[in-house]
Amino acid sequence: MAEDIKHKTKVGLYWTFLKQGASEVLGFMVGVVMARLLSPEDYGITALPAVFIAVAGIFVNAGFSQALVRKPEVTNKDLSTAFYYSIAVGVFMYATLFLLAPFIADFYNTPVLTSLVRVTALTFLWAPLITPQNVILQRRLDFKTTARISVTTQIIGAVAGVTAAYYGLGMWALIIMSIVSSLLNLIQTWLAVKWLPTERWNKESFRYLWGFGNKMIGANLIDTLYNNVAPVLIGKFFSPRDLGVYNRANGYATLPATQITGILSNVTFPVLSKFSEEDEVLKRQYRRMIKMSVFIAFPVYFLLAALAEPVVICLVTDKWSECIILLQILCFERMLWPLHTLNRNVLHVKGRSDLTMRIEIYKKTVFLLVTIASLPFGLVVFCMSTIPNGIYALFVNTYYTKKLLNYSLMDQIRDVFPSFLLSLIMFGIVFFMTYFVSNLYLQLVLGGSVGVIFYICGAMLFNFDELNDVKYMINRK
Repeated sequence: MAEDIKHKTKVGLYWTFLKQGASEVLGFMVGVVMARLLSPEDYGITALPAVFIAVAGIFVNAGFSQALVRKPEVTNKDLSTAFYYSIAVGVFMYATLFLLAPFIADFYNTPVLTSLVRVTALTFLWAPLITPQNVILQRRLDFKTTARISVTTQIIGAVAGVTAAYYGLGMWALIIMSIVSSLLNLIQTWLAVKWLPTERWNKESFRYLWGFGNKMIGANLIDTLYNNVAPVLIGKFFSPRDLGVYNRANGYATLPATQITGILSNVTFPVLSKFSEEDEVLKRQYRRMIKMSVFIAFPVYFLLAALAEPVVICLVTDKWSECIILLQILCFERMLWPLHTLNRNVLHVKGRSDLTMRIEIYKKTVFLLVTIASLPFGLVVFCMSTIPNGIYALFVNTYYTKKLLNYSLMDQIRDVFPSFLLSLIMFGIVFFMTYFVSNLYLQLVLGGSVGVIFYICGAMLFNFDELNDVKYMINRK
């Protein structure tokens, strides 16, 4: 059985890594082009209504997808019920945002937000149509189809967005890219999974879905509101330019973490949900995944922090130079995200969505107080406050992992410390090198090369098990 899990995880990780890797490379390239064509103000204005869109999205999904993925047997009644719910709530959320758009524009004193919110929210009218299809793909562990859809969607959406930006459409280029991608995702998913609802709304199915999903709504709502507190406050009390600069730094800092955590969440949840009652198997697999995730995440973030200046200036020009220090600070908090994700995933696999909501309340109450207290001192201090927040979150997230799998925070620290120490030494070497190389492009190439070579050679010298796991996952045989 352990070999079966290992194989399923390997196949899932391979295709999900391909999808996430292609998305990351493409997204990064498109972001560079768009940042050169657009201004910080353009990015800042489109980010202003993000919290309202994100909150509406939580209610549309309601955690039903996770509930269906982990359910031992899923019937067409279950899928049809989730389908009807998503459509109804999607229409309701669009109508709500349509009516609230003028008030959102008044709140930020930015009139263009009225039309921007109404256009952006259009995705709520069709995105819910693929909820059952995505569940079916996950239950089949068909990560190959998901990868193909994602990459194709992103390529065509990127072409549309860059073309619009090139012809001077400004911030609307970002909206066009989002809408085109969403529509293409809908079309491709329907073609891949030819499913239609054949059952009526079922009260029993809804009771099960809601029983799991309502706690997910609470946890995701708290998480989303917290994650968007900074953009709301920066957008309200600072300028759109300040918000654009923060979002650029936050985007670069978040990109590696979202890719790594996205891979881990999408693969580990459906695979390990099939073995939710076998604690020793789960612990063993989670331990390997945690060690492998930080083996990848830590060097990426330390290297990004060391080379933040040449990365920003060389890629998006010095008009974004204000985000360099913010990016460096955020790197030291974002590197912990894979640990947060995997520890929370334990609760989902074990069906304890009630605990997910509980820990989110504990964490976000403290986070919110720290965020509000730090923001008046400027963006640098605000970004610095995320580091103690991240450490506190790790204590909270690992509390229930210890109870459910007997895998404590100290156990996890011992497992990840070798990767952390090797990454820290690499950071010192690369950061020190930049003082002796004046050319930014040379800093980027030379520093990146030395950092990667040093890290890989160090892992080989000290015989890191994670290196073998990465090699195994890369090998398709």
